[in-house]
This record gives sequence, C-alpha cells and structure tokens, in this order.
Amino acid sequence: MIDTHTHFYDITRPEHYWPSPGSDIYRTCMPEHYRALAAPLGVTGIIVVEASPQEVDNAWILSLAEKDTFLKGFVGNLPAGTPDFSRQLRRFSQHPLFLGIRIGCSQRGHLLRPEILDDLRRLSDAGLELDVLCGTAVLEDLPELHRRLPALRVVVNHIGGVRTDGTGPDAAWARAMRALKDIPEVYCKVSALVELNPHASKAAMADYLPVLDHLWSVFGADRLVYGSNWPVCERHAGYETVQSVPAQYFQAKGAEAAGKFFHDNSRRAYRWPDR
Repeated sequence: MIDTHTHFYDITRPEHYWPSPGSDIYRTCMPEHYRALAAPLGVTGIIVVEASPQEVDNAWILSLAEKDTFLKGFVGNLPAGTPDFSRQLRRFSQHPLFLGIRIGCSQRGHLLRPEILDDLRRLSDAGLELDVLCGTAVLEDLPELHRRLPALRVVVNHIGGVRTDGTGPDAAWARAMRALKDIPEVYCKVSALVELNPHASKAAMADYLPVLDHLWSVFGADRLVYGSNWPVCERHAGYETVQSVPAQYFQAKGAEAAGKFFHDNSRRAYRWPDR
C-alpha cells in the first residue's frame, strides 16, 4: 500500500510554519510516528504533500526523504504565478523524489490565469504532476486546463470536497466530476472521506457509498488513488478507520481493483521512483 497524502512537521524547528499553536494537531509529526500506525496495517510507502509555502520547508522534507526509503516521493508547495516559481522549480525538480506541486484554490478561473498557466506549462514540461486542493468551482475548470496543457497529470485532492453524509453527492459536484471521465491524465485521490462525514459514526459504509459509487463510475479502477491526510485525519477518526473505509469498498471490487487503488495507480499518477 502507498499512502499518497501525508504531512510531516517538527514544531521545534525555528522555521516551523504549520500548524499553528493551539491546533489540535500541534505536535511534532514525523515519518516514524506515522509508520508506527500504518505499517502494521500494510502501508509500505508514502508520498508527502507540503502544506507550507516556505522554500526552506520544501527543502527540509526532501532532506528527510533522502534518509528514509519509506518516503517514495514529495509534492511540494511552490509559488505558482509568481516571479520566483521558475527558480524554485529548477531547484527542486533536480531531485528525483520531487514529483510535483500542490495548488489550493477555490475561485473559478484561478488555474487558467495566464501567469498560473505559464508555470503549470513549466511543470508539465518537466514531467511533473499537479495536485489540486479545490471544490466544485475549480473542478469545472479542469477540462479546459487539460485542453490547454494536455500532458499535465492532475490529481484531485480530497474527492473535491464533497460531503460524505449518505444523502448522495451534490449535483454540481457530480456533473463536474463526470466531465473528467474521458480525461485519462486526471486522477482523484480518495482522501479526507471521514473528514467530510458529519456523522458521529465515521465507520458507517452507507455514508460513503453514494460518493464512492459515483467516483467509481467516473474514474473506474485505473484512476483512483489512496490517501489518508494524516495527521489531519486524526481530528475526525483514528487511522485504522480512515484506512478501513476505502479498503472495504475497493476490496469488494476484487483483488485487482484493490491493488490498483492502493498501489499501482499512484505509480502512474505520480511516477514515484523505485528506491
């Protein structure tokens, strides 16, 4: 199993940026802490997604990855759309464990702004991928982003932010996801499921089935990937629950589908290297 969405930080570092004091996850979270929870459940590697925009934090994660083969790759947080992006991309793209960047945005049209598109073209030309943390409005821009940058691999984070409350997916979200069905370069990360569930019982599969069934109908067996969002997920449920919900669903689809979801699809989406 490869977990494609983890965060690490050391609150004793002078440069520490996120999370802030007072947060319920304000504690040092390092790979050894995650491994103690997840390795007994079958996780054999992780991809780290950087929440901090500080260049020094991106470099720090890569220094951790160099020493620990459990870390299969790193998705950075670089300032797309700014004059410094090209320099930082040149710096980090030299590292074999640097897989791409994440952009968080909520406004329609953000990814299509000329200065953002120019930097995403640089990203695509370097053979790197884009994680997108967004909701429905930005999902609606992804077909046009693909038209302009057809080689760019995109991974939608946290199922596009739809609630998993058992009532069925929001209609606008469902349409936006359906528009991605025939774009093989777009993947969806099945992460934050429990965080998007407002119910007290986070393990009830009935809550998740409408959303998971829609995602399966759009992306099928080849374009869905597993992510936990640890340690953020612990605000809502323990790691075992976070993993067991998608595991039940995909194991019911058969061993081949589960193998793709937990391992093979992440390799295609991120192109993480053998270590």
